[in-house]
Amino acid sequence: MSNLYIPVCAFFCSLLLIIVFFSKKNVKTKETKIFSVLLITSFIDTIIMVLIIYIGYVDADNIKLLVLLNRIDFIQYLVWAWMFYLYIYYITLNIKEKSLKGYNIVVRTTFIINLIILILILVLPVDIYNVNNVMYSYGLATNCLYVTCGLYLFLIIVTVLVNIKNIKNKKYVPVFALIFLAVILLIVRQFNPGLLLISAVLTYINLIMYFTIENPDLKLIKELNFARNQALEANNAKTDFLSSMSHEIRTPLNAIMGFSQALSEEDIPKSAKEEISDIVSASESLLEIVNGILDISKIEANKLEIINTEYDFNKILKELVSLTKARLGDKPLEVKVSFDPTIPPILYGDHLRLKQIILNLLTNSVKYTKEGYIKFEVSSIIKDDVCRLIISVEDSGIGIKKEKIDKLFTKFERLDADNTTIEGTGLGLAITKKLVELMRGNIVVQSVYGKGSKFTVAIDQKIVNKPYIEEKETTFEEFNAEGKKVLIVDDNVLNLKVAARLLQNYNVAITQVTSGFDCLVLINNHEYFDLILCDDMMPKMNGAETLKQLKKIEGFSIPVVMLTANAISGMREKYLNDGFDDYLSKPIQKIELNKIIKKFLKNNKL
Repeated sequence: MSNLYIPVCAFFCSLLLIIVFFSKKNVKTKETKIFSVLLITSFIDTIIMVLIIYIGYVDADNIKLLVLLNRIDFIQYLVWAWMFYLYIYYITLNIKEKSLKGYNIVVRTTFIINLIILILILVLPVDIYNVNNVMYSYGLATNCLYVTCGLYLFLIIVTVLVNIKNIKNKKYVPVFALIFLAVILLIVRQFNPGLLLISAVLTYINLIMYFTIENPDLKLIKELNFARNQALEANNAKTDFLSSMSHEIRTPLNAIMGFSQALSEEDIPKSAKEEISDIVSASESLLEIVNGILDISKIEANKLEIINTEYDFNKILKELVSLTKARLGDKPLEVKVSFDPTIPPILYGDHLRLKQIILNLLTNSVKYTKEGYIKFEVSSIIKDDVCRLIISVEDSGIGIKKEKIDKLFTKFERLDADNTTIEGTGLGLAITKKLVELMRGNIVVQSVYGKGSKFTVAIDQKIVNKPYIEEKETTFEEFNAEGKKVLIVDDNVLNLKVAARLLQNYNVAITQVTSGFDCLVLINNHEYFDLILCDDMMPKMNGAETLKQLKKIEGFSIPVVMLTANAISGMREKYLNDGFDDYLSKPIQKIELNKIIKKFLKNNKL
């Protein structure tokens, strides 16, 4: 019975391998399915082998049963060899050019061959040698099986050698193990044919495969990494697409808003001015939608950064109140304001994002409140060097249905969209919540449908302990920059016209070129300018490349301002890091343009 030791060990090892493999979540690939067949076949083989040895000892005269069990065992060997060959053939195919058509042809061809061999195994004689505790099978059926398995081994080696470039190193291991153990089996069989090692060898090869190329955990990690890389590529593609679309949408908007602003200053009929005002208002709404889509995409791609700086909180509050009142239009709304006077004047945080959060809430209230009031309150809790701002925006608007509150911060979800004609994308609150979370704050909503809503935000900001110097309020004022020369570089002729029209009021001498190459020619020809406004997305040589070439020119010191429709969050910082002196986004806002002119072309006031 000593011959039972190895098959019994193989049985328990095979059983354990099956339990571990099938208890885990497996990636559903073709090679994994083939491997599962290898495991099952090997396990059945160990059971049959134990039965053959046991019956051979306790009922040696029952030759018919032993022959039947040997024939069944031969079938298991044949199936295992076939599956192993198909496995090796499949994994050696070039993944990028994997052709299942060729694989299916191989499957059908080998299936027909196996069917013929199966018939021969069932028909050809099998003899059993069982003398002095040494038992093994021999005969034509056995020889037929060995020749077939040898043929499969030869095909495996040829397949690997032909496709050696398409197979990863660790996938060679089972093949090398099979070749090595097959040679050992042949040698052992010559000296001791009664030592039944085939079941153990098959189990051992399955074990090697499990720990090298078929481990479910490793495969899942590989699939997850692949999915992660695909997601990253998709996000990058989306960001690039949005950047391009931002440029394409902002370019015509720049013309619409620029010319509208210029026309509003002309001596034209009152009705025409009102219509121009409507055009500007509609353009600003479209710009707000574009900015919202870009912001939400940036947040989802984890590319929106919180940039903390010192800021004047009182100034932010005044700007917010002013912007809110400007958006009321002819609505009979009372804006109630209440600010905690103990809030430190200078705080440290991302004031731009804080302003965006509050403005989104105020704008939302203006949109959904026809009459009544909007109450804007800010209180604080101060502890050590941290000021917790408690910001609430309450209104007497349409309110929110109870079942809708959970969906309130979902993208493209609008308040009571079925019963209102108010326009919007439903991005404002989604962006607000994500910004609050990025700033490690909290937002809470309370609402009674038909009576109004209240949004409360709590955000911590650091206190800056230094004397507060009140800034003098400056009204919008244009400067006479007569004698100054400005070069505008933009491949879009319409954008050149807009920029030139807005610069007319400053009495500057304007030169226009449509490429970075033309800009370099002028500077290399010793043309002097006091300021260069340069677009970024230009063919052949973009704005950043143009700046690099300009800085290579000896003695170049002209300030260069990036004038671009690429206004995705974070682009200002990028352009400043690239070496630009400042940044101006399209559509060009008169106030922002005035700041640039004031900064670089100071002269007498108009």
